[in-house]
Amino acid sequence: MTPFSLVYPLHVLSALVWVGGMFFAWMVLRPAAVKALDGPARLTLWVEVFQGFFRWVWVAVILLPISGVGMLHLQQVGFETAPKYVQVMMGLYVVMTALFIRIQGLMLPELRKAVEAKDWPAGAAVLGRIRRVVGLNLIVGLVLVAIAAARPMF
Repeated sequence: MTPFSLVYPLHVLSALVWVGGMFFAWMVLRPAAVKALDGPARLTLWVEVFQGFFRWVWVAVILLPISGVGMLHLQQVGFETAPKYVQVMMGLYVVMTALFIRIQGLMLPELRKAVEAKDWPAGAAVLGRIRRVVGLNLIVGLVLVAIAAARPMF
């Protein structure tokens, strides 16, 4: 077993947890929560879901660049000589991380505060904004995964 064969699965699994988690939340959990729960219960659920999921996202945020840089070094390639698709992936990672930090650092505290105050209209408004940013991040993540799978030579 080579060092690369240890680092690469860690990299792929980290991306899978992050992007797959967003896909599940957007495509499965959100519609089910809308059907099954009233507004206050739904907002409370999302506070708990985000807190739990974001712990795992932080693991991915940390492991992805470490494993990515590790793979470059194991292949004896630097940033400037890495394939263009790898450079694009690095840029999309930065975009995804910035969107995630915006949600966790600015929007989630606002949602938590609204739920604690039982200000359901304010909470619903914040959740709507979070949903849009997560949707954007999901699109970026899916594009990133498609690039990783296709490895285009542009």
